[in-house]
Amino acid sequence: MKDSIDIPEILPVKSDLIFRLFFADERNKEHLICLLKAILCIPEDEYDEIEIIDPHLLPEYIDDKYSIIDVKLHTKSKKIIHIEIQLQVTPELKKRVIFYNSKLITEQIGSGGKYNEIQNVISIIITDKTLLEKSEIYHHRFTFYDRETRIEFSNLVEIHTIELNKLPAIADGSQLYDWAKFIDAKTKEELSMLEERNPQVKEAVVKLRRLSADEQTRWEYEMKEKARMDKDMFERWAREEGRRESDDKWQSIVAEKNAKLADKDAEIACLRDMLEKNSQ
Repeated sequence: MKDSIDIPEILPVKSDLIFRLFFADERNKEHLICLLKAILCIPEDEYDEIEIIDPHLLPEYIDDKYSIIDVKLHTKSKKIIHIEIQLQVTPELKKRVIFYNSKLITEQIGSGGKYNEIQNVISIIITDKTLLEKSEIYHHRFTFYDRETRIEFSNLVEIHTIELNKLPAIADGSQLYDWAKFIDAKTKEELSMLEERNPQVKEAVVKLRRLSADEQTRWEYEMKEKARMDKDMFERWAREEGRRESDDKWQSIVAEKNAKLADKDAEIACLRDMLEKNSQ
């Protein structure tokens, strides 16, 4: 594997690292709120007190590996919103989303807690590939409801899916379309078109260019990409060599690689914290 990789001039927002650095930055909170307003139907005043919190879910079992959500926040009434971006859609993704939602509910009350203390959990899952085979629509909202009468049982858990690969070539005139295109943009030309069309996104593009020019951010992105490429290369090698002796052994090997990738994430975060403290 070569020592360096080609890094685009404008770093891709759909990279989980760049997505987190951009939308979880307090300085970019206005853009996070614009994105949320384009997706959700919640009262306007919920956005008056947005609190971005630690995106890590503490693992209760060793098998949980590192449960990381890209962006996690509380609204004014303490609704929990978490946003996750996935470039690869795996068979277990839907179950994992439900599992994470369950954790976000159960961690709200301890022993002796009251059920009325539980606040809404809203998940926003952004994928680069098809998640829902039976639909061509790029945005869906799921809650608990009766399939026959279509009566909603509860919106305590709400799951939104946004599939970037289903975005139509022609803009549909919605704010969500423009923000989704911002996340999915692959070229400077695409970003320039968004700047001309949408004043809200224009400000975000300016900040993305600034973030992309930061040497520390570019180094973090390169390290993240190298770790991902190493993991992908290993998995391809294991398949080609017929190393899949048993499901349990295969899963343990992949889990080990995933843990190393998570360690790299933690190392990058620690280095960023150290640099920020030294610069103060």
